[in-house]
Amino acid sequence: MIADIRRTTEADLPEVMAIYAVARDFMRLNGNATQWVNGYPTESFIREEIAAGHSFICENQSGEPVGTFCFIPGDDPTYSKIYEGEWLNSDPYASVHRIASSGKEKGVARACFEWCFRQCSNIRVDTHRDNVVMQRILEEMEFTFCGIIYVSNGTERLAYQKKAVSNKR
Repeated sequence: MIADIRRTTEADLPEVMAIYAVARDFMRLNGNATQWVNGYPTESFIREEIAAGHSFICENQSGEPVGTFCFIPGDDPTYSKIYEGEWLNSDPYASVHRIASSGKEKGVARACFEWCFRQCSNIRVDTHRDNVVMQRILEEMEFTFCGIIYVSNGTERLAYQKKAVSNKR
């Protein structure tokens, strides 16, 4: 059970990188061999996310880090163009990236998204076509598939959005 979500600190970096390593292995075992390759996300990239205040860590009731993600309020340049669909709205939003779990606790992704909705009621997220686990989570959480976006390296991602009606920004 997730007891706390807080900003990642530099001291958390080894645990965060270990969580990403577990998540990469999990993706490979579940048919997603082409996402997060070549050591992505790198330690230097996560350091930048920590410095920018975008990286968060999920702790269980014992205070053990069991998940991590990035929450970024404001416009995401990769979301400026969407193909084969459209965003639900053009309201201010936050994006969620790089959700990863250590596998030691269930419900990490759900806890991350619920926390994100408490920060902003309009969330955009994207995932790799082969990441059926994340697609299932997004469907269960009632995100709407909006179309295709392309990330900076030119590869496509499936784009989703959810506007919570009960939350206020």
